[in-house]
Amino acid sequence: MDATDKAILNRIQSDFPVSSRPYAAIAEEFNLSEDEVISRVRQLKSSGIIRRIGGNFVPGKLGYVSTLCAAKVPPEKIASFAETVNRYTGVTHNYVRENTYNVWFTFIAPSRKQIEQHLAQIAQATGITDILNLPATHVFKIKAHFNL
Repeated sequence: MDATDKAILNRIQSDFPVSSRPYAAIAEEFNLSEDEVISRVRQLKSSGIIRRIGGNFVPGKLGYVSTLCAAKVPPEKIASFAETVNRYTGVTHNYVRENTYNVWFTFIAPSRKQIEQHLAQIAQATGITDILNLPATHVFKIKAHFNL
């Protein structure tokens, strides 16, 4: 990762351009071609430095609800469980922790009922039935920006 990659990462992590051609806007700022910016972002993504590019929204302001879920998953089933969970568009994070409840994920949806339905579907599809549903009662948003 060179200085240009770092500059692009600094630019996109908290202030991604909202335009029909965001990579062209970034390219103009850094005196690069749009293709070069796209190529660099693809490389950063394929190497695992960038995990995801997407918006972050406050669910309640959009009329949605959110919950934090924790599941007890046998180690040999973690990959398949995570794959099933990640199929749901409302899942925003999914990670493994060292705990009895070892797979944690966040879920947003238009209603608590829909979240409960999706968790029941996940349990049925995976055989993992010990899934805690911990609905958010107060949301704290932090801005995590890593200056590279």
